[in-house]
Amino acid sequence: MRSALAEARRAAEAEDVPVGALVLGPDGALLAAAHNEREAGGDPTAHAEVLALRRAAAVLGAWRLTGCTLVVTLEPCVMCAGASVQSRVARVVYGARDEKAGAVGSLWDVVRDRRLNHRPEVVSGVLGEECARQLTAFFRER
Repeated sequence: MRSALAEARRAAEAEDVPVGALVLGPDGALLAAAHNEREAGGDPTAHAEVLALRRAAAVLGAWRLTGCTLVVTLEPCVMCAGASVQSRVARVVYGARDEKAGAVGSLWDVVRDRRLNHRPEVVSGVLGEECARQLTAFFRER
């Protein structure tokens, strides 16, 4: 999570919401890292999670990220939670809860919806206070 926080700082430096994400392989090795790039690219889908999942798939040469772990500083939104399910990651680990748009237990629970064919394990609150402080500081400056 500390590496994801470092990625989030890169987003803030680029004046984007400080969210960072990593994808770890089944052996725990880092496959990909990313931060929000919506402002830099003018792309509404350039969330840290989506970028990290795309990069990990490119490294593995496959869209199925079986056995992999997505680590992200902020609870994924509906789009990113859906991408997690579609990519078949084994687990989603996140720091701060997102009461306004979280889709991994706060507002919605996309990843554990029994109607879907894949449900990753969820680990929440990892360095949650530190992740939340980073986001709060960013928005206070704005």
